[in-house]
Amino acid sequence: MTGFATWLSNLLPTNPIAVRIVSGGSKRSRHLLLRSGYLAIMIAVLLLGLLGGDGSMKQLATRGAGAFSVVSFGQVLLICVLTPIFMAGAIVQEASPRTWDILLTTPLGNLQIVLGNLFGRLFFILALLLSTLPLFVLTQFFGGVPGGAILTSYAIAASSALVVATTAVTLSVTRSGGKRAVLVFYAAVVMYLFSTYAADAYFRTQANIGVGSGATRTTILTAFNPFLALESSLQSTSYVAYAASDVPIPPLAPLYTNPSASFCVICVLASLAMMIWSTLRLRVIGTRGPRVSWWKAALGAGAGATGTRESRRVGANPIAWRERMLRTQSLGGLFGRWIFLGLGACVGFVLCGLHRGGTIDSSELRLALLGVVGAEIVVVLLTAVSLSATAVSREREDGTLDILLTTPIQPGPYLAGKLTGIVQFLIPMLAVPFVTLGSVAIYVLANGFGAKQGVTITEQVNLATVSLPLIIPEGAVLVLINLVAATSFAIMIGLQWSLRTKGTIGSVMAAIGILGAIGLVLGGCSAAFGGGVPYVGAAMAAMSPLNILYATVDPAAAISASVENLPAARTSLIVGTIASAIAFSAICFAMHAAMKKNFMMTVRRLAGTN
Repeated sequence: MTGFATWLSNLLPTNPIAVRIVSGGSKRSRHLLLRSGYLAIMIAVLLLGLLGGDGSMKQLATRGAGAFSVVSFGQVLLICVLTPIFMAGAIVQEASPRTWDILLTTPLGNLQIVLGNLFGRLFFILALLLSTLPLFVLTQFFGGVPGGAILTSYAIAASSALVVATTAVTLSVTRSGGKRAVLVFYAAVVMYLFSTYAADAYFRTQANIGVGSGATRTTILTAFNPFLALESSLQSTSYVAYAASDVPIPPLAPLYTNPSASFCVICVLASLAMMIWSTLRLRVIGTRGPRVSWWKAALGAGAGATGTRESRRVGANPIAWRERMLRTQSLGGLFGRWIFLGLGACVGFVLCGLHRGGTIDSSELRLALLGVVGAEIVVVLLTAVSLSATAVSREREDGTLDILLTTPIQPGPYLAGKLTGIVQFLIPMLAVPFVTLGSVAIYVLANGFGAKQGVTITEQVNLATVSLPLIIPEGAVLVLINLVAATSFAIMIGLQWSLRTKGTIGSVMAAIGILGAIGLVLGGCSAAFGGGVPYVGAAMAAMSPLNILYATVDPAAAISASVENLPAARTSLIVGTIASAIAFSAICFAMHAAMKKNFMMTVRRLAGTN
């Protein structure tokens, strides 16, 4: 080959980093299980969507189109969930100074290192996408699914994976990442998807395509969210793109007229910009030496000029104190929680102000609360499980656990200290949903401070007309109680997997998977009981924080079987919250006892490994 052809080949096909990652990852059983599970879920969803009693060609075409839409949205959702898992290695492993010290001494160029890290791991995501191609082709046999829709679905999913993967590699090559960055990375993806979808729902306007159609127009945010872009493509009759002559902002016409193509272009351009930045900044990290962070110098954190610091009281459990203090050793750990709390308070006050001024109506306020507070709860639970899942495995990796085993600390106080320390660290974050809902609850109790549209909504539920408050005021306290109990349960799950797993990444992903599965089961059961069983269904809504939030903000939809007698429904919510808190506490005590019993055997079996 010519010199240029050889250089071009070394960028991707024969890139040694990409070859190493692909060959190594292909031998891991975890990757095989992920691929198999992904394909199994897609097959199950497609088969369930195609089931039906009517076998006419028209009905088959309708069911085929519906199944295709469900599989397409599920594919984008799983790609957004699985891409951070596959890219976590890029953030953690390649961000190690030792790895980069070796890479920077090799003949590899900057672009080779960046592209090797990116496409070596992106290969597994693209393999997942291609594995579902036969399923999408199968839907065309039933009719109703054009080939262009399949290509659009794949383009949106691939673009989503590309931009998420490029972000992870940028964190890696600029050494902005680390083990803690995996948590921030995952939480940022969740918050971005939630916030853009909620904002788009608020800015939507009615489309004049027919009386009573209920169709809405796309917004400028449609092209920045993969689910919205896919919705505009697959459900174009209910989520209508603008015509070129009706665009509100003519310079941004492509964002309104063709959101799906605009989304793909935005992802490619953003990924290209991050790749260029990473390539230019790659060698800079080799010149960095030990230094004191500017914020530590400004706050006087860390050791003083003499290399010592004043002694501190550590309380009754030194493990709890150490766990809490370790989390504040970074700028994000020190200020991030309080900034999060401040934003939650601001969101609540702003929504109340917009409602009182008539800018948004009661339905829009409820929708905004569900989106914002739901995202806050998800972030809190993800943070809790990620911190706890690294609490023991991190100490195993850095050798601290081997030292702790030589001290008089017993397994019981050690595990209890981990739980207590993490909960104490999370207190500002746990208060965020309470503050957001609490501000709206005060607004409701004060009768909207004279708002013209009032703070009650008249709704038709089960052929009866009921008058319901904007939100159930005591729900703010109920959500807090339930969230604290559920967070403690999530922490115990994380500690259990951290105790049993050698590495931090494996423990985090296993704990998140277990917690997600439990959340789906509890959420599905709560939703089914809430709509079908009076009062007992309202009490069952307290089985998970998201369900109690739904019942608090929109009781007519969440606990429709109970709202005809609202005082009894509210009493059921209180009883259910107390019962669920007791149940979560009992489970935590049982898990603590079991972990304490097997602690020494499990820890010593893995001691000295990393």
